[in-house]
Amino acid sequence: MSENAKLFEQVDLLTEAGQLRRLSGVFARFIGTLGGAPPALMVACVLLSELEGRGHSCLLLGELADPAALLGWESAQWKEMAAAAGPLPKNARLWIAQLGACEQVWQVGELDFDQPLVLDGERLYLRRYWRDETLVAHTVAARAAALREVDTNAARRAIALLFASERRAEPEPGAGPDWQRIACAIALRGSLAIITGGPGTGKTYTVARLLALLFALAPDAARQRIALAAPTGKAAARLKQSIDKALTELADKVGEALPLRELTARMGAARTLHSLLGARPDTRSFIHHKGNPLDVDVLIVDEASMVHLEMMACLLDALPPGAVLILLGDKDQLASVEAGAVLGDLCRDAQAGGYAQGTLDYALAASGETIPPQFAGAGGALAQQTVMLRQSRRFGGPIGQLALAVNAGDVARAEAVLRGGDPAVAWFEHAHQQQVLALALEGYQDYLGLLGAGAGAGSSDTAHPAWAGAVLQRFEAFRILCAVREGEWGVLGLNEAIEQRLERAGLIRRRGEWYVGRPVMITRNDYGTGVFNGDIGLTLADPARPASLRVYFLEGDKVRSVLATRLRHVETAYAMTVHKSQGSEFAHTVLVLPKERGAMLARELIYTGITRASARFTLVSPVAAILAEAIVRRTERASGLREMMAQGAEGAT
Repeated sequence: MSENAKLFEQVDLLTEAGQLRRLSGVFARFIGTLGGAPPALMVACVLLSELEGRGHSCLLLGELADPAALLGWESAQWKEMAAAAGPLPKNARLWIAQLGACEQVWQVGELDFDQPLVLDGERLYLRRYWRDETLVAHTVAARAAALREVDTNAARRAIALLFASERRAEPEPGAGPDWQRIACAIALRGSLAIITGGPGTGKTYTVARLLALLFALAPDAARQRIALAAPTGKAAARLKQSIDKALTELADKVGEALPLRELTARMGAARTLHSLLGARPDTRSFIHHKGNPLDVDVLIVDEASMVHLEMMACLLDALPPGAVLILLGDKDQLASVEAGAVLGDLCRDAQAGGYAQGTLDYALAASGETIPPQFAGAGGALAQQTVMLRQSRRFGGPIGQLALAVNAGDVARAEAVLRGGDPAVAWFEHAHQQQVLALALEGYQDYLGLLGAGAGAGSSDTAHPAWAGAVLQRFEAFRILCAVREGEWGVLGLNEAIEQRLERAGLIRRRGEWYVGRPVMITRNDYGTGVFNGDIGLTLADPARPASLRVYFLEGDKVRSVLATRLRHVETAYAMTVHKSQGSEFAHTVLVLPKERGAMLARELIYTGITRASARFTLVSPVAAILAEAIVRRTERASGLREMMAQGAEGAT
């Protein structure tokens, strides 16, 4: 290790300066204990670990021509590290040659001794991420290619019935086809379908009709096993609520033509993916896997952009071969916090369509809709099973215009909308923290006022839950979202400042960590209490024992509660990160940007924050220029998923 002493001195300096995670240096040192450790390998290990912490599944050796840009460092920082390491390979070919000769690295195609690192072409992986990515690539490719025969006449009649009330009497010029109908037809013929689209494009509305369609055309509908899932408890509850509502409305429209009330009654509650797969406490494994598959015929997963690589691999591994998997999500939202951007990778070309002639013919025959010529192309098997919903039916006005401008990278248009004077959109360009606190006072006084009024006849078994639900619903109408956790503009600093401001206003009274009115977010799954990472609850007095505090959670139209003292992993949630807000919607959303620039400030984060707002959006930025820089920057995560799928397709031909 002596030849690497200077390198690790520099790694330690960069760690202390906050440029590297401590884990990155520890990981490289560990790999060095497993055999000969040339400096190039140690540098690659540091970079690989660092990038994994930023959501990348691998290290692209071709990008090492400019490592400083890859890490977001100043060029001088990289030069100091490179100088401490000694001469490093000059290009990807030389990196491959040096790393491939290390005993800690398995080069795909050679004899495998279960080394911890995997070199696949120009991509260097931690073995478990290579294994997960390989499983996802091969399984998705196989499912996308496995098409079934469909009675297109029966499908067309059923789709016409299910969408009868939505048919445009006189199609508007240039309106395009009804992509919702096309999505139903496409999903009907395969064991995998991906439906993507922005807010208000009707993803859950469409999938409710798809469920009814599968039910109508199934040879034995009464035996169909349908499961609903999402990455978080809140997203799962919203999925179930939305689908139940859509199916109930649909049942009223179609009458006795389809027994849709039976379908609604037989569907169980939507579950988190951890719950669906049967998480084992304190392990990364699940009860359900290839050897013990899920007992489902149709699985619908909402908010799929939040599903990280490892979870997607576990889900696909546990899914029976004959089951249908429907993935719903907005490809332009933030990817998961953990490594991988699976939905973004799978939907990268969804905008273009890329539909083969066979798909165009099938879509017309089964749905009655003609896909325009500009969406024809030579896309692969997955493109044929992917549909992008393109028309937003509710997300319009200035909030919708702002989201579209940000998504397109149009800084000038985004700033014009923000400065346009519409009351639905506001921008504090050179803000002080006091402006955020004033917004918090305005936004949270509604739920705190109802809380202060009390439950009235709240001691009864029915009045108190109804009152608690009303308080929760008012709290859910407003939220402050942050790009970062630390500092005065981050989650931790703002939560403390908001608590102080609300207390000065007499709206809360803090008595230690727990107090009446405290909103909390669960930060770790707890199967003993039935709460999951990302769940939001409010602290209220126990009506049976007023001295005790309970945390109430909204689950659809119902509330459930847990003793506050039983919740070990929580944090105050007046402000939360944009990542944690995915799957939620608030009437008024305030997005707070920090003073400092950072890699996390990118287009996807701004877009996701905007699209959490349903009626009013406020942007707060202490430095106005930060917004433009964020809109221009796109989040690109290193991945080999699409390359693996392409290689698999070539091997099959």
